[in-house]
Order: sequence, then structure tokens, then C-alpha cells
Amino acid sequence: MTEERRTIVRVVGVTKSFTMGKVEVMALKGVDLEIFSGEYVSIMGPSGSGKSTLFNMIGGLDKPTDGKVFIDEVDISQLDAYELAWLRNRKIGYIFQTFNLIPVMSALENVTLPMTFAGMNSDDAQDKGIELLKLVGLGERFQHKPLELSGGQQQRVAVARSLANDPAIVLADEPTGNLDLTTGEEIIELLRMLSQERGVTIISATHDYKMLNVSDRVIWVRDGVVDRIERREELNITVGGIGGKGNGTAQTGERG
Repeated sequence: MTEERRTIVRVVGVTKSFTMGKVEVMALKGVDLEIFSGEYVSIMGPSGSGKSTLFNMIGGLDKPTDGKVFIDEVDISQLDAYELAWLRNRKIGYIFQTFNLIPVMSALENVTLPMTFAGMNSDDAQDKGIELLKLVGLGERFQHKPLELSGGQQQRVAVARSLANDPAIVLADEPTGNLDLTTGEEIIELLRMLSQERGVTIISATHDYKMLNVSDRVIWVRDGVVDRIERREELNITVGGIGGKGNGTAQTGERG
């Protein structure tokens, strides 16, 4: 980690309930959590565990039924729509499983769009956009539109876009979910580089066990609560690929 260790995300007593027909479903049941600046954190858990709901709370994409979420000690659950949009634009970068690129825009235009929203002039935005695309290995493809790029290249554009406004936090939602094994490993390595060399806090909601090899901590979510938190050295990892050995299996002690 390149930044001083400080709490950048704090989740306090967060609950979230949904109504499905006549039934109230508790997706989160009083979650408490701290994430530190410069960490690479993976949130893992089975489908329906509350993992995605927790991820959305941290990113300000949804509001808790009860409890508080702090980003740099700002209680985002109390912000109005304009204030929340301002904070997300400047503090948080987002990477989605389905890339979420605008198909009629070039790679460069997709990357510079958040800069435009933040008020940067077009020349500076273009220069920075090209620099970011070079950083993710797409310096020669900045005029290509998403459909002219492979899935891995589109996700690299999404990574570049997530860095547009120098965010303190990058939230990656299943960033390797639509990618083949090799390309997925390349994206994981790119995220690790951002954490180690740029001090960006990476928070990933994932089912990809290869993430365990690069995560500083793994947050296991089950039945709407944080089941446990493990540091990388506490995991019994036998995942093939990045930083790991073995044949692509994983034994992590996850209770089934």
C-alpha cells in the first residue's frame, strides 16, 4: 500500500430490506465493516448472500434501510442526489461486469466523459484520457468504439474510465465475470497494479477465486452478515494463475 493506513470506508450497523410480494426480505442484517486506504479487498459469498447489496451500499448505488455508510468520514446515506452524484464522480470509480460503455462513443470519449462532468476542459480531458488508455495498454485503440474491441479490451477501457477523476476508491463488480481465463487474469493484475503503485483502494465483489491471490483481505458474506474477514496470508490458497500454484482449484475454508 502506498498511502498511510487510514479508514476510507466505514459501514456501521447497515441493514437493507426489500419487499417481495407480501414478504419482507432482509438482505443485510446489521453489517459493520472498515476498509483502509490502498487496500485490495474482495467481497465474496454465494448468490443471495447480500454481497452485491453490500457492494451497492459502499458505492452509494443504494441506500440502507438503517445504519450509516461513510466515505472519507462523509455519511453518504445523508447526502441528497446532487451531493451524492458529486461524491461518486470525484471519489469513486466504477468497473462493471458488463463494461457499461456507451456504444456510439470511442474508447477515448468513454474515458473522458466523467472528466467532462467534473468540469475539466476538453483539451486536458483528451490528454489525460489518452494517458489512461496507454496505462491500460490501449494507447493505439483510443478511437475504436466498444463493438470494435474485444471483451478484454472493453474492460480495459472501463478500468481507464474508472480512473478518470483520480478516485480514492475503485469499485469493481465481477470485473472478470464476462472474460476468458487469461484476460481475466490480466484485468486482476491491472487492478493489483493500481492498488500497489497508485495507492487506489480496490473493492471487488466477485466469485473469481483468483482474486484471493491478490487481495489484502477477503470479506466473506453469508445470510446478510459478514461471516468472517481473512487476510491473504490466512487463506489456504491453491488457485492457479496469478501469484498462485495448482490446477485452478481453491481451498479457502469457505463454509458451505
